[in-house]
Amino acid sequence: MRRSLITLLLLGSCFATPWAVAATPPKQPEQGPGGSDYKISEVVKRGTGTASSGTYVFHGSDTPATPRPVAVFFHSWGAVNPGLYGGFIDHLARKGYLVLFPRFQEVNRSRPADATALSETLIQNALTELAEDAAAKPDLKRVAFIGHSAGMPIALNVASGVGDSKLPMPKLVFGLMPGGIASNEKERGILLRDLSAIDPSTLLITMSGDREHLPIDRAARRLLEAASSVPASRKLFMRTSSDDHGYPPLTATMASPGSPKADYDASAIKLPPDPPRDPKQKNTWRWSADMSLSGPQTILTQQLGNNGTDTLDYQAYWRTFEIAADAAFAGKDAAALTRDSKFVDMGNWSDGWPVKRLSAQMPKVEGQKNQPEAGPRRRLNLAPTPAPGETKQDLTGFLNHLRS
Repeated sequence: MRRSLITLLLLGSCFATPWAVAATPPKQPEQGPGGSDYKISEVVKRGTGTASSGTYVFHGSDTPATPRPVAVFFHSWGAVNPGLYGGFIDHLARKGYLVLFPRFQEVNRSRPADATALSETLIQNALTELAEDAAAKPDLKRVAFIGHSAGMPIALNVASGVGDSKLPMPKLVFGLMPGGIASNEKERGILLRDLSAIDPSTLLITMSGDREHLPIDRAARRLLEAASSVPASRKLFMRTSSDDHGYPPLTATMASPGSPKADYDASAIKLPPDPPRDPKQKNTWRWSADMSLSGPQTILTQQLGNNGTDTLDYQAYWRTFEIAADAAFAGKDAAALTRDSKFVDMGNWSDGWPVKRLSAQMPKVEGQKNQPEAGPRRRLNLAPTPAPGETKQDLTGFLNHLRS
């Protein structure tokens, strides 16, 4: 009887706490890209423009010896609150960047068709206002764009129009989970400009997550093909993999680039109020369906606020952007990144098991073997080889997953 009781207790202890001995994911590196070796302890948070049409500005409280590199963050549709990306913004600002977060959308009042032009105006106004600010002075030769979901096609639209808008040319356009693209004027979404106008020296990187990779891969393929003036050697198609080796698991979804941080909530950063409306001016504004993108974009915004900052942020998003930006500012191409094994490394779980690495591939030009820069108009093969055991998910399943 006693022996049976001891056996039951031992079995119970094994099954009652399945995660008691589970490996934990890597913490933020202590130094280097994505690391916590911050030289800046306090971040200045302010805004330019007005409450409904303004740009949130973030930079260190120090006075740098040289102008700051610029990171322009294009939010996903509906995610107008910088607090949803607060961890990423804080990291960049404390690494020495001047971070601009143009609010190109007034929820339920702005149309996707107006987002690109408004972004250009907001960025230009912010850069003009900050040009002589000793603490924030931007380095217009070191500019990078970050776009999340619908923010990626907007970022590329802005990059294609720098000749007309007189904005500084981005050396890097870094897209996380691109989407929200319209095929024609009747569809809800962002209409693409002529992306062949993007400067050929620009480094273009798209990154998808394996949990909802099919529609994201389609969007990435379309964007990289449309930027036909940029050679294949300056394009990179990347994917982040989920990993449930330990606990908590790492899950690469469309919302995983979100890193909410209360200190960056819009309510704590007061933008100047809008000028008073002329009481004699008739209000002709009416809401219409084309002001919102598809359902997944709305659900995505909700999921961003429920996200936590984890290894995917430190290693896949923040670290990758920093390495890519340094390479782009130095004039290096995508091949230089793929030759660096550390570029795709994600560290190890606490038991020493490696976290699933990132995949990074330069697109191949069909019919032009070993000639990555041939023919700007040739079709690109961008689909990465599925990982062992990976199953493809159709668009219907993807939408159902988001709604569940």
